[in-house]
Amino acid sequence: MEPRQQGLLDKEPLKEVDEDMVSEVDLTNTITEEEREEMENELIKLDEEITTLKQVLASKEKRHLELKQKLGITPLSELRQNFSKSWYDMQTTTAYKKTSETLTTAGQRTSVAFSNLGNAITRKFGDMRNSPSFKSFEEKVESTVSNIKSKVGGTGGAGSFEDVLSSAAQASAQDTPTNNVTENSER
Repeated sequence: MEPRQQGLLDKEPLKEVDEDMVSEVDLTNTITEEEREEMENELIKLDEEITTLKQVLASKEKRHLELKQKLGITPLSELRQNFSKSWYDMQTTTAYKKTSETLTTAGQRTSVAFSNLGNAITRKFGDMRNSPSFKSFEEKVESTVSNIKSKVGGTGGAGSFEDVLSSAAQASAQDTPTNNVTENSER
């Protein structure tokens, strides 16, 4: 047989003989009978302790439930209390505070922007209403309405543009008796 190099990393691959040696190693013989007996006794004691602890825990859980019932603590009230505490804990975090401050600032800026936009639109409508082209349009509508009124037999004076629009809206909203008669006869 050739002498083998010894070391952690052999340069030669494992041979069948090496594999057989590894499979024949008996790891259970590494402890003595006395150690084995001690371990088994300890395992039995641990099993007994675990059983005792489970019984004590069950007894304590039963007492815990009885006390809750006597105090009127229901699962729903516990859930509410846990939710409230969680909500409070979340609100006290730095991330929540920073987010809240950022959203508040953004809301205030948005409010100012909408207010400025509303003011700008109001100014533009005011400017438009005072413009010569709108005045000319208003005069034409007023004269057309007064012409129609005079031809139909309405009251004489023309009135302002707002008056004309208001009277037109009122007229269309009211049902006159002649309209009711016409509608009834058509049915």
